[in-house]
Amino acid sequence: MNTSDLIRFLWKPLVFFACLIPFGHVVGDVYGVTGELGANPIEEIQDRFGIWGLRFIVIALAVTPIRQVTGRNWLGRFRRMLGFYAFFYVFMHFLTWLVLDQGMLMSAILEDIGVRPFITIGFAALLILTAQAATSTAGMRRRMGIRWQKLHNWVYLAAILGVWHYWWQVKLDTSDPAIYATILTLLFGSRIWRRRTAARPRA
Repeated sequence: MNTSDLIRFLWKPLVFFACLIPFGHVVGDVYGVTGELGANPIEEIQDRFGIWGLRFIVIALAVTPIRQVTGRNWLGRFRRMLGFYAFFYVFMHFLTWLVLDQGMLMSAILEDIGVRPFITIGFAALLILTAQAATSTAGMRRRMGIRWQKLHNWVYLAAILGVWHYWWQVKLDTSDPAIYATILTLLFGSRIWRRRTAARPRA
């Protein structure tokens, strides 16, 4: 079996199911199979989905720098899947807030947005990820042309908004969002450095 077939038939299915583990853990805790959700189960579910959404955004952004440093171009074949999971967990984070926390009551939702503007920032990140998930197929990439790349570059803005949303949410202990902010800074720095290196005229 060559490398392409190995990735397609072995590693991609393994990565796919591995990415579902956090979701399965939450479901297991809901039914008391794998653990408990604590005193505030809705907030716990919401936080877990949100954190995993941010983690998958960071992991997806890290694929290209790792691929460039290691020379393992096949890593790029996992980026779309990781991006889908980033959208999935962020959407589950939003859905938990919308249905379980707010009960889909428009008055409560508008009041929450007015009192806690970090929700607006998180919703903006969700919209970006939704647009990217909807246009991630090869057919959409061909139809959109250069606009496709411009749209999908917005993932960096979604990452910034996600960290900002997380930072405002925790309020006091900002150590965790600070870690994500540091990782994103390194990823952005790597991207800028490589662009400048590529644009620099060779002797």
